Order: sequence, then structure tokens, then C-alpha cells
Amino acid sequence: MSVGVIPIRMALARLSAAALTLPILLGGSAAPAVVAHVMTPAVGSPGQSLPLGDEQDLVAGQLSCAAPLPPIPICFGPAQLRAAYDIQPLIDAGIDGTGATIVIIDAFSSPTLAGDLATFDTAWGLPAASPDVVTPDGIPPFDPSQAMWATEISLDVEWAHAIAPGANLTLVLAKSSDDADLLSATRYAVDHNLGDVITQSFGEAEACADPELLRQEHAVFERAASKGITLVAGSGDKGAVNFLCDGSLTNVPAAATPASDPDVTAVGGTRLTLDRSTAAYVSETGWHDASGAGGGGFSSVYRRPGYQAPFISDDAARGLPDVAYAGSGFGSVLIVVHGHTRAIFGTSAGAPQWAAIDALSRQFAGHRQSQLNIRLYHLAKSDAYGDAFHDITTGNNTNSTSPTKFFAVPGYDLCTGWGTPKGSPLINALVGTPWFVWAQIGNASPGNGSYASPYNTLARATNGVLAGGTIAIEGTALVPGSNRFTKAMTLRAAGGTATIGR
Repeated sequence: MSVGVIPIRMALARLSAAALTLPILLGGSAAPAVVAHVMTPAVGSPGQSLPLGDEQDLVAGQLSCAAPLPPIPICFGPAQLRAAYDIQPLIDAGIDGTGATIVIIDAFSSPTLAGDLATFDTAWGLPAASPDVVTPDGIPPFDPSQAMWATEISLDVEWAHAIAPGANLTLVLAKSSDDADLLSATRYAVDHNLGDVITQSFGEAEACADPELLRQEHAVFERAASKGITLVAGSGDKGAVNFLCDGSLTNVPAAATPASDPDVTAVGGTRLTLDRSTAAYVSETGWHDASGAGGGGFSSVYRRPGYQAPFISDDAARGLPDVAYAGSGFGSVLIVVHGHTRAIFGTSAGAPQWAAIDALSRQFAGHRQSQLNIRLYHLAKSDAYGDAFHDITTGNNTNSTSPTKFFAVPGYDLCTGWGTPKGSPLINALVGTPWFVWAQIGNASPGNGSYASPYNTLARATNGVLAGGTIAIEGTALVPGSNRFTKAMTLRAAGGTATIGR
């Protein structure tokens, strides 16, 4: 792990700063100078980080917190969430993020990160990883009073790696938790083209951000979109409300920035139930329980973007979140920080995992793609939606301090967005590969479709079959499981050429 300013993958040419193109609802003109405010990582909220023991207790910790004991009766390791969200088949097929780079924006530093990550990887059988560390505004010292940022760093790095173990990791550290410093770190990552997807697990109420900072931030995000860089952020853990600038919790609706920006994919929270023995997906509900609630609602800054027009009738405001992920404390993720095992929860855990999913998509496509939100909402209009997402239809994101809440309903909602991922089908749909494939073998004469007798054959793959995966030709003359061929554009078969298409 290196420390210092590392010009990784310098951009071939810097793009000029884009003007703020989406309408901002704030009135008046903003002063050029930016007034900085402190942003808070989700794990900085009280009670969102539960100590479980020393690093050697990492795997044992999973067993102990799997028992129904308060306040966190269930915790997850990488194997559980990979299984629940159908990500393991992708990794087994070699779709592990290789060739993609995940950029993680955080503040301050963690002097034990290298050892913590090595322990995490060893415990879960993950390949070793060594993130590049970039400090564009100087090396931030470790500040014990800001220890929650070290916890956030471990969470982001370890779980991005858990879901996309083949991806490169670049950690960009801001010199402080001021929103202006975090924006400076993000700007450096975008302008120097450090990676394919950027994850941001921090936020503040939109009202706390200087309007000029929001304009500068949106210009940075626009440049990222123009380069094919995906931006992901947690939507917050306080439901439809947020902390005020003085740290108190407001009782009026308040969306969080940077998640509210239309160029950012906002990740909300769910409460996930899975089979404890197999980790198979059982059910999910919108997150609202004793541990918190998934952030969601309407922006007071940004109007509804075009991609949401078919789903939100009022064009006055952008809705968020866009997607969701397991976030409840009744289903925390395990991390290692400062040599100790901890259980962490919140949308702060979902953001780096969704960034990793985008890295898998980037590898599968073989290149960067269009803005993730545009692809997600386009997918939602297609027949593939039901196969690519767990549509969360129960629960809400109410908070005990506010009556405002939004309910999970079929389709898009302001509690869980489009829902949570079904890994293999989702990746196929995002990249645009055929959902089912068919093979026409030989001539047009009728027949039983056997491989030896080359007649027309309909070969249906399972949903989301991967390029390079296998599908079986189906026919009455076939022995089950025999005569398998790989999915390719052109195949040779007895009696002629076989082609594959939709």
C-alpha cells in the first residue's frame, strides 16, 4: 500500500468544467467562496459499529452474532451476501471485476488498513489486495477523535473487495471531513481519471451545503459522467429526514447530498432475511426498525431528471434512492478495523457493494458504459426488470423523530428505489446481452433437435447466462447434461453452421 499523491491512470486530456446543467431550485446567486461544513460517515452515527472481538475472532464473530441476541441478531460475511444477491455465480465464472478500478473517497486515514485488509481477506478466503492510496491535498494524519472515519475506510475497502475481488482499489483520502475537502478529493479522482466507479459513503442534509459547493460538485459529477465514471453514494440511515447542520436531527423531510445529485446512484437500505444454513435469499422489506431507516425522499435542490420522468409524475424534484441493499442492523456486515472485528450497518455498507457490482458490469462489458442511473431506469422499463431485481414491496422508511415516511411498493418507490440486485441477470441486463439465447442448427427440416441429427433446435439458457457460460441443447434424443456447448456467436455442428441470437 503506497502513501502520497499517486497519479494513477492520468486522463489523456482534462475536460473543461461543465456548467451546472440541471435546474437548481435554490434561489439567488451564490458567492464564489464556499463555506465548508462537516460531512459525517454513516458509521459515525451512534450505535452503528458493534465491537465483536479481536481480529482472530472474525469468523467466530459471525457465528456468535448469527444467534438472535440483541441488539444485532444477524451479521453477514462475504459468502452470505454473495449468495443472497446471486453474485457468487458471476465470480465463479470469472466476472470478479478484473480490469476495473473502484475509487473510494474517504477522509483522514487509518494507519492499520493494510493489516486489517489482509486479516479480512485471509478470514474469508479472498485474494490479497493492496489499494493505491492517493492524498491529493497532503497526507491526512490519523486523528483518534475521528476514528469513525477509519472504520468507514475499512468498511468501504473491505466490502468493495469482497464483492469484486479482482478489481483494483484506489483509496482517495481528503485532508478533513469538511465537504469542501471531500469534494476536492473527488474532483482529483475525476479529473485524473483514477477509476471506473467512485463510491462515497458520507453525506449531509442538502440545506447544510453551500449552494456554490453544490454547483461545483455537480460540475465535477457531470465531468465524471462524460468520462463514463459511475458515482455511487449511500442515501442515509435516518429515513426521510436528516441531521441538521448543528448535528441535531430534523423532523422535516431532508434528502442527503451527494446522494441527491442526479448523476449519483443513491443506495437505500433494506432488511434482508436469508436462509441461515445456505444463505439463500428469503425476503426483504424496506428498512425501518430499531437500528434506523433507509434514506429516501425528494431533493430540495434538483429537479426530476429525465430518466425518472416515466416513474415520478411531478417534475419538481429528483427522487431517491435509485436502488437498495441490505442496510439494517439486523443483518450487519463484518469488518476488521484497528485489529478488531466489528459489525457495521447502514447504507454506508451498501454503497461500496453497489460500486463493486458496477465494476463487475464494467468487466463483463469490456469497457466503460453509460451513466448507471440511465441504464438502471431503462432496464426498469423492460421485461428484464423482474429477473434483474428483487422488487421490495413491503416496509417503509419512517423515523421515530418524524411522521414523514415513504412506503415500499411494486416498482419504483422512495423507500427502496428499484430494489436490490439479482447478480447474474442484472449484469446481463445492464450490459445488454441476450436474456435467453437460441441456437438454430443445420437446416430447416423438422426433427427432434438432437445434436447428432442437425435440425432446428431451441436452446434456452437459464436467466442471465454469461458469455462464455454453457447452455444445453434440448431435445428428446439427448441424454440430460450431454452435448453442451459454449455460448459464442458462431458454432460448428454436424450438418452445418449454428448461429446464436435472441
